[in-house]
Amino acid sequence: MTIALTVVFASLAMLGRTLAHYLRTGRLSVRFAPTPDAPRRVQVGAWSAVVGGGFLAGIAAPAAELLGPRVPAALAPADLAALRAAGLVLAVAALAATLAAQTAMGASWRIDVDPDDRTALVTGGPFALVRNPVYTAGLCWTAGIALSCPGALSALGALTVLAGVQVQVRRVEEPYLARAHGAAYTAYAARVGRFLPGVGRLRSGAADGPPPAVRGR
Repeated sequence: MTIALTVVFASLAMLGRTLAHYLRTGRLSVRFAPTPDAPRRVQVGAWSAVVGGGFLAGIAAPAAELLGPRVPAALAPADLAALRAAGLVLAVAALAATLAAQTAMGASWRIDVDPDDRTALVTGGPFALVRNPVYTAGLCWTAGIALSCPGALSALGALTVLAGVQVQVRRVEEPYLARAHGAAYTAYAARVGRFLPGVGRLRSGAADGPPPAVRGR
């Protein structure tokens, strides 16, 4: 089930959304074009961590569990079954939330940033609660997948995804948005949290300084 959910997530939230974006706009949603704040290697590294961590948690961990030697579980069978079920429920809900957040972005959705294309700043819907609802939902999906197949490999995968998302948001997307949208973005980032409501807001004083190495999208 974990592997199937991973394939569904990759098909809908990544490949399917990329194709839909291209058909709608005629533009590729990923180029890894270098920006003043993030060279191409940083962007490729961040997304390599996200994709690689997702593979570890969603494909490698359950495959190892199915094909490898049986390892005694630390939890009682009933508790382990409940943990797996909770993880699957979280993953399904997070997939729906990911697709909803992507839809809310409309034509502004991209996998990376394009310094030659100034998209609209989206602040409504789920973006009124957190600046990065797509990533919040994606991280919840990763956590759910890891819980559905608990172990060292899935935990490593989830942590790798978290590290990649942090780099992508802090080094790539938020500086780009701050440069592209200026005061509108800094005001938005001052009142809305990064991944959780109210957490990771931009300090108001930073809005008066030079172009923000501010983080958020």
